[in-house]
Order: sequence, then structure tokens, then C-alpha cells
Amino acid sequence: LFHTISWVLGAVEIVGVLWLLGHPITLADALVVEALAQALRNVGFLLPGALAVQEGAIIGAAALVGVPASAALAVALVRRSREVVFSLPGLLRRFDGLFMALGAWPRLRALKAAGRLDLIDAHFAFPDGHAAGLLGRWLGVPVTVTLRGTEVRHAADAVLRPRLAAALQRASRVFAVSDSLRRVALGLGLAPERARVVGNGVDLERFRPLASPTVRAAARAGLGVPESARVLVSVGGLCERKGFHRVMACLPSLGQGTHAAHLLVVGGPSPEGDWTARLHSLARELGLQAQVHFTGPLPAAELGGVLAAADVFVLATRNEGWANVFLEAMACGLPVVTTDVGGNGEVVATPVVGTIVPFDDATALTEALRTALDHPWDRAAIRAYAEAHTWDLRVDELEAEFRALVSVAALPLLASAPER
Repeated sequence: LFHTISWVLGAVEIVGVLWLLGHPITLADALVVEALAQALRNVGFLLPGALAVQEGAIIGAAALVGVPASAALAVALVRRSREVVFSLPGLLRRFDGLFMALGAWPRLRALKAAGRLDLIDAHFAFPDGHAAGLLGRWLGVPVTVTLRGTEVRHAADAVLRPRLAAALQRASRVFAVSDSLRRVALGLGLAPERARVVGNGVDLERFRPLASPTVRAAARAGLGVPESARVLVSVGGLCERKGFHRVMACLPSLGQGTHAAHLLVVGGPSPEGDWTARLHSLARELGLQAQVHFTGPLPAAELGGVLAAADVFVLATRNEGWANVFLEAMACGLPVVTTDVGGNGEVVATPVVGTIVPFDDATALTEALRTALDHPWDRAAIRAYAEAHTWDLRVDELEAEFRALVSVAALPLLASAPER
């Protein structure tokens, strides 16, 4: 429905702009132009280095119905200006939680009527936690909200901060995957007794050291990495925050020729942006094409093997809540080098499992990587550290919290029930 409305409104905009320019067309022709422009735009965005994709798509589509290129360009520029100045996602973003709650309401109301809804558990305070708080109030069930990291950015947003605070106040319990996020919640006015820190966990079966040197050599060969190379691995969405460019900048100082360090870059485009082309360009600029290996995004079933093929895990991130991939790397026996931001120091909590460096300190990061690659790590001890953070332990902890909250919520109902 949304796409249909967008298509029709786009066509109406085309009709209006062309009419003002003295090049009237019918709504039917405008609908054709809009449909073709959207299709061409979607294809264009897949092309490397594509520029002005939307403008080109509109001009090309309009030419098919006889609209001069100059008039079509005017349509494209009007649309670009409207999107910049009157972006609906920007204007309506504050209502995302409400819309999410309204969308979920019919299904959850039916579950409640059937006696199958005891508690709502939301992850991320906005929009999910905001929606859950509304639904919990409407349906009379307890709500828990887990903070996972986006709250740091949202709390600094003047529009979203009040909604985060409201979501936390409506929650029966707030979980945070790190103490740094718990402190964010307290800064939003949450009472300390209503917050709990429950970190993330790791699947020890999926993430484990490779069985033998032969298997490790085969895994490296499959990744195009020399068997004897010193290998770093970094995992995450290819965006600025994750800091792949910061790690790549260290590589020339870590050795040349046969002593060069290699970097496995695992990840793809993320909601925060797509730095794929920029990172490939940086590798060329630094002469690192033979040392930086881009795997693209990988399913969890394949990630463990790639991690275990490396020597050291690194994440030069700008911010994190509690990065699951730290524990996944440790479960594979890898030490972690990362930045002193968010909850990173709570995961890499001992020198036995890795090193924390100041954020955006290239010298400290380079030295930490050099040391980590040369250090004789006790990889069994690193694996043992990860074993203390399994998902089973986390689930048991959360289940106990959920049961306690449901029991408390049921007390008023029991007190009001008629005696038999």
C-alpha cells in the first residue's frame, strides 16, 4: 500500500511540475514515467560509482513520453529539493513507535484474549521499546526493554530523547547488554532498581577453534590468505562507525612483503551506510590489494570458520553496546583488540583475552596490533573465558526475570478473583 501511494503521489507531482513548466502530460503518462523512473533508479543504485541516479532515471523515463530533457531535469530537481527539505521519514520519525504499536495491536489483542500473552519483550528502546510500552499499557501486561547500543545515538537526538525516556518509564524492567548502556538509561531518568545488566552470549558449537593445522591451512587457502601469514579479522557492517578504515591505515606499519599482515574484512552494507566502494578504494590507495580480503557478508554458520582462520580479531569502532562478535572471536581462540568505547571494556575485561586502546589513536592501535600478532596467547584460556558467557546462561537469567514479572503482574488478578 505504501509503495502504491508513493507511486501515485510521485506521478501527481510530475503532472503538477510539468503543467507549471508548460509541458502538460496526462496522469496515465505520469504513472508510466514514475514506474519507469523507480525501476531505472533501483538498477542505477547497483552500479559502482553511480552519481545522480534519481535524476538520470527521471530524465530517461520522461523522454519515453516526449518530455524534453530540460523539463524532466526540473522535475528531478524539484523532487530532490523536496526530499531534502521535507523528508517524511525525518518529520514522522517520532511516530515510528506509535505506528509499530498500532500495527501489532490486532495480533497481540487476539493473543491476550486467548490467554497466550503474558509479557512483551522489546529489543532497542526506540521504536521497539516505545511501541512495547504503549502495547503493554493498552493490554495490561508487563513490558521489558533491552538496550543494545542505538540508545546512545538516540539519547542525543532532541526529538527521540523524550520518547526513549517514556519507553523506559513504561517498562516493568529494563535490561542493558552493558553497564555503559545501563548508565545511559539512568541518565534518562530510570530508577536504578529497575535496570539490570544482562550481556550477550555466544554459541560455543558454532564458534570454536579449527580442528587441526591442516583444516586451518585449507580455510586460509579458501580465503586467499597465505598459510604462514599473520592475519587480522574484523567483522561488522561496512560503515564509518565500525572503523575498518582505521585498521587498514595501520597495515603498512605492521610489515611488508612476506612479513606483511593480512586483514579479513567480513561484512556488507548496513543501515548506517555502505562504505564498500570507499574501503576498496582505500585498499588501492594504500597498495593493500594483496593484503586486504573482502569476504562480503557471511551467515553465522560460515563466520566461525573465517574467525578461526585468523590470529587476532580487531574492531576499531566508534561505539558499541556489547558486540557479540567479541565473544564469537574469543570462542574461536582469538584475542581481541578494540577501542575504549561503550561496553567494549566490559567484554574485553582482562589482558588474558585482549587489549583496549583509546578511540581514534592510530599509534596506539598500530602498536596494540603489532603486540597482539607477536604475543604467545593462551588460546585455551581465551576460549574458557567465552565459555562463561553462553546463551544458555543468559536465557536462564532472563527467564527467571520474566517469570518473576509475570507472577507480580498476576497478583492483582488473583486478589480480585471471587472466592469459591
